[in-house]
Amino acid sequence: METDDVTRVEWREWGADAFDEAADRDVPVLLSLTATWCDHCHEMDAETYAVPTLAANVNDGFVPVRVDVDRHPRVRDRYNMGGFPSTVFLAPDGSILTGAGYLGHDGLRQVLERVRSVWETKGAEAGSIPRPLQDTEPPAGQLTADVERQMLGQLTDQYDEVAGGWGEEPKFPLPDALEFALKRDREMALRCFDAVSANLLDEYEGGFYRFATGQDWSGLQHEKLLDSNAALLRAFANAYLYTGEDSYRKPAERALEYLTTTLWVPESGEDGDDRSHGGAFAGSQAPGDPESHVLEASDREAVDQPPVDETVFAGANALAIDALCTYRAYTDDERAGRYAERALETLRDAMLEDGVVTHYRPAGADSGWAVESERGLLADQARVLQALTNARSILGADTVDDAVAVADATIDRLRVGDSFVDGPRSGAGLLEHPLRPLDANVELADALLDLAAITGEDRYERVARETLEAFAGASDRFSVQVARYASVATRVLEGSLVIRIGTPAGSDLHRAACRIADHEKVVVPGVQGVSDVPEGAAVAERGSRTTEPATTPAELSDHVSNLLV
Repeated sequence: METDDVTRVEWREWGADAFDEAADRDVPVLLSLTATWCDHCHEMDAETYAVPTLAANVNDGFVPVRVDVDRHPRVRDRYNMGGFPSTVFLAPDGSILTGAGYLGHDGLRQVLERVRSVWETKGAEAGSIPRPLQDTEPPAGQLTADVERQMLGQLTDQYDEVAGGWGEEPKFPLPDALEFALKRDREMALRCFDAVSANLLDEYEGGFYRFATGQDWSGLQHEKLLDSNAALLRAFANAYLYTGEDSYRKPAERALEYLTTTLWVPESGEDGDDRSHGGAFAGSQAPGDPESHVLEASDREAVDQPPVDETVFAGANALAIDALCTYRAYTDDERAGRYAERALETLRDAMLEDGVVTHYRPAGADSGWAVESERGLLADQARVLQALTNARSILGADTVDDAVAVADATIDRLRVGDSFVDGPRSGAGLLEHPLRPLDANVELADALLDLAAITGEDRYERVARETLEAFAGASDRFSVQVARYASVATRVLEGSLVIRIGTPAGSDLHRAACRIADHEKVVVPGVQGVSDVPEGAAVAERGSRTTEPATTPAELSDHVSNLLV
């Protein structure tokens, strides 16, 4: 138990002890979901929980539990009330009594009284379990070409022709939708890219803000998260691949600069100096003073920078590695490759063991396991697998054994039926109820297709197909937020474009293969002597069709063009 100096609330940590205490005292749990980058969370602490009478009310009549949503994503995904802070009231069995977002002191006082009254009247019977945790199997179906068509229709219907982007408010950048549209409706995609860079890119510090509250991109939320910045870096790099225009390369470059400076956490040697190897990316940067973001560049130099949460999250770092490798492939940027290699080294050495990923390492932690961190979460496994396969494809890194270990551990531990649950089916509250997140299942299926192409192991492609089929019964209702499902489904139905290179990574032929204008392709360098690819040549394949060996970049481009006709 710890009394917060700001809130005066005696916050407990998430775990069985808190729920046992609630059962022993016969009182509800007050669960507060917060994030270090969330200004409204800090505001609620200062203006609501800091009121002495409210804090006393919470301490006397409830068991208050504080959870950082980045460190505990399984708790976040089961109890999120639509944003942060989330204020959730639970029965001692973890079921939900009621919930809200931000509450001022009057609002919290009213909710506390209402919950106390309901608890005294109905007790635990008032609790409910969210529907996604009740249905153990998603609606299965067959994959058809309609999936891609329906998703494109969704994007077209929700396209904002005036402000750019998709949907009304709030306005998120939706990097997966941007990448899906690049291959299906490039004009619409590029207008959306333009809107994102014009409105969310921090021209002074680099990096992208998280989202805007208004449909016209007004009401910017100035926090910057590693995972969203990494995803947008990759998306803009892919836009540059198709267009060759600096207007798409430069936002990616600005994001790269932000990641490798503001968010970079070096591994320090005994003398405290930044080593030439190791290091990782911090999880997020808080928004800071909103007024500072509208100052002129010369005035911003005098403003203190918003604090950075230096917690190292495996999944977000894997996304960053993937993005840096992608940018490196199209630009030959040595800095991108160097930082990708350093973060990959940390990821493999300190956060990966026997194919199982550790979710996070606390800020300032020495190398080793973060003992309080969960391990083997689906999103982390999927993203690390993608980083390992992309590092093999772009950097020629020796990552195949690790990638196979991650894939096999994920299939062994998290596959239930034909789809995957989000993590170990155990823990306090509702954590033992399985949750099958569509987005993480899709990310894993995408990475498994890459691994199948690299290793030649058809079983990974089979698992990827079955994973997508497990959700296909609802594919006509998928939102644009999961546009990647349609991209991966198309890869399964039509076959991935795979280019095998009989030269090492970095050769002219490999660089040319990386620049083939298809961001969903898989490039496998250095395979001479272990495949049908002659030394010094390249062979492309898609499905059952294979090209003749090409020995020059121009010849390879012609062969691929003919293959895709």
